[in-house]
Amino acid sequence: MIALVDCNNFFVSCERVFRPDLEGKAVVVLSNNDGCVVSRSNESKAMGIPMCAPFFKIRHMVDEGVLTVFSSNYALYGDLSNRVMSILADAVPKIEIYSIDEAYLHLEGIDVDKVPDICRNLIAKVRQWVGIPVSIGVAPTKTLAKIASHFAKKYKGYKGFCMMDTAEKRIKALQLTPIEDVWGVGRRLAPKMQGWGIRTALDFVRRPAQWVKDMMGMNGLRTWNELNGLACIDEENQERRKSICTSRSFADMISDKDELELRVSDFAAMCARKLREEESAAYDVTTFLYTNRFRDDLPQYCPSVTIRLQVAASSAQEIIGTALKAMRLIYRPEYQYKKAGVIVGNIIPADSVQGAIFDFDEERRQKNDRISEVIDRLGGKASLLRLATQRPGHYADGIRSEYCSGLYTTSLDEIIKVR
Repeated sequence: MIALVDCNNFFVSCERVFRPDLEGKAVVVLSNNDGCVVSRSNESKAMGIPMCAPFFKIRHMVDEGVLTVFSSNYALYGDLSNRVMSILADAVPKIEIYSIDEAYLHLEGIDVDKVPDICRNLIAKVRQWVGIPVSIGVAPTKTLAKIASHFAKKYKGYKGFCMMDTAEKRIKALQLTPIEDVWGVGRRLAPKMQGWGIRTALDFVRRPAQWVKDMMGMNGLRTWNELNGLACIDEENQERRKSICTSRSFADMISDKDELELRVSDFAAMCARKLREEESAAYDVTTFLYTNRFRDDLPQYCPSVTIRLQVAASSAQEIIGTALKAMRLIYRPEYQYKKAGVIVGNIIPADSVQGAIFDFDEERRQKNDRISEVIDRLGGKASLLRLATQRPGHYADGIRSEYCSGLYTTSLDEIIKVR
């Protein structure tokens, strides 16, 4: 059996840990630059606020006093996530962290009869020790565990825990699960499946395996097997990311080329660091610029260009240099830019990088790789050591965050003081 632990409305719950007066009230958390809604309390959902709603459309609710808003505080969220995960890791033989607010618990070797008590104790412990409410779904496969977790969160009668341990429970859950809510289906595939007459997860599993393979390929067959109780999504078999993107919206529109180059350099450096963390390298580097699509009074321009490297790279120098070269190809001084970003694609394992036949820069690349290793060792995510083409200081200095809460758990200067 596999358990999926899901932190409820995680970013909002993190803010409520230090603002208990907001329990039961409408709260949302905004994306970088206070752009749009990325986390909602149940009360804000009931008010009809959709995910990704632009902040300027709901600002009047804040002014009217019916909605509380927070800027993203990822240092706080990351620290509370680590605290939750450490509690989970102590309780089971193996944990697989899926995202900042989700983790799979592998329950091999644990008596099935003891699983409900273990999960309920975890729900209570995480709530008491960290202050975060969590829901737990238990099932034979990861996809079914996702569905069970959804039921545990949605229906109060489950009290945060739902276990799908019989064929009858599985069939009933699949019957109540819309096909678009199934992990692995997605928004693009769901309309096509509905066109085939597949409305629920149960409709899907009743189709023959060969039909699923012919119509949806191996990925569809893998989801079909998971819904039928046959585990086939392993941690070791998860695919390497095909691309990595780092982008930001700017607090104010930018037309100055030098300032844009500083921003693009930062984004490229972040992509390069992520490549090295995953022991990967990329062949393709894409830079894009966006004007403000909400400003109908201004000319619009949304260019992008991709440059293919001769040899796959992950060094900051190589990725930054290529990203800047791409930016200079598409930059036009007559436009005001609201967003920029860098994407590295065509990713391969670092130990699979092959040199070109006529590669005259191999010595330079080896030097760049050694410099990147030093940057990682000394700077890490704090970016204490950076290239001259990057902005001085941390990029957060240029992000709008008018509603940011304190770094209550990670900064001695911001620890809550009690009289």
